[in-house]
Amino acid sequence: MKNKKAKVSTEDFDLTISGLGHDKYILRLYITGTTHRSALAITNLKKICEEYLEGRYELEVIDLYQKPHLAKDEQIIAAPTLIKKLPLPFRRIIGDMTDKERVLMGLDLVKVE
Repeated sequence: MKNKKAKVSTEDFDLTISGLGHDKYILRLYITGTTHRSALAITNLKKICEEYLEGRYELEVIDLYQKPHLAKDEQIIAAPTLIKKLPLPFRRIIGDMTDKERVLMGLDLVKVE
């Protein structure tokens, strides 16, 4: 009886989380200072978000030079790195975001053929 109740709670939690992430994208872009590559990643990502996710995304840009402990916490091994927290599934995209198709696939905005 206890296991059934726990399973229902887990299913409810999963439905709640997936419902929250359905429309809203939570993104974190990890960069290293004011380098050309960091600036390019920010510019490219903002263009993609405005075109495909207008009004449906939250983007946080984190400079690893200012907050180096976050690299360890999020297991960042290269920068720039974009992490899609929501909607699930969790994804990582590494690079300056110039390959628009790769970014769109990573964000699950286009179908993989």
